Amino acid sequence: MSRAIDGHQTPGGSKPKTGPFSSFRNVWRLTALRSGQVLNSSEVARDAKLTTATTTRYLALLEVSFVLAKLPPYLRNASSRLIKSPKIFITDSGLAAHLAGIKTLSVESDEPMRGALFETYVAQNLAGILQANLPDSRLCYWNVQGRHEVDFVIEAGLQTMAIEVKSASRWRPGDLAGLKAFIEGHPECRMGLLAYNGTQTVKLDDRCWAVPLHLLLS
Repeated sequence: MSRAIDGHQTPGGSKPKTGPFSSFRNVWRLTALRSGQVLNSSEVARDAKLTTATTTRYLALLEVSFVLAKLPPYLRNASSRLIKSPKIFITDSGLAAHLAGIKTLSVESDEPMRGALFETYVAQNLAGILQANLPDSRLCYWNVQGRHEVDFVIEAGLQTMAIEVKSASRWRPGDLAGLKAFIEGHPECRMGLLAYNGTQTVKLDDRCWAVPLHLLLS
């Protein structure tokens, strides 16, 4: 009698079955499509057609294998509207793009995941830079539901730095809303940076700068 192995039909023609390895890879791909988003295990489980408990175990396995990283929220200022779930990132942006089936991130391609993959790239590099130079620091994100968001907050002792990432070569005034809200509400924030794909460093106000992405990660 022929059998299906890991979801692939064998030469005998039996009906394909979904095995645990196939389910695990499916969760991995679904996670890659959500890189840079706030984790919703129930949503991943629904799309993977698995139980939440099984999906949570698979996500934990990806995390302990250093394939998946969770970014905690910055919660120093307590508020019921602050999002408290972690963001998730595939730890290698190239792997994330491969799993998501993305071949190019050129502006002409109009790829909807372009911004998320740039944020994933920044996350993996910031994590390495901080581990090497500020091992006692913590990388977080900040989100006030329905109002403001900052992609990254670096917490070092009693001081913070806020970073917003834009994949475009230009920015609009609206792109600064999250940074300005965080700076105004957090006196411990020394500086806000808008990291973009341009070439010039521009002072935006007393505590806010626009900097080229390559300069931030150099």
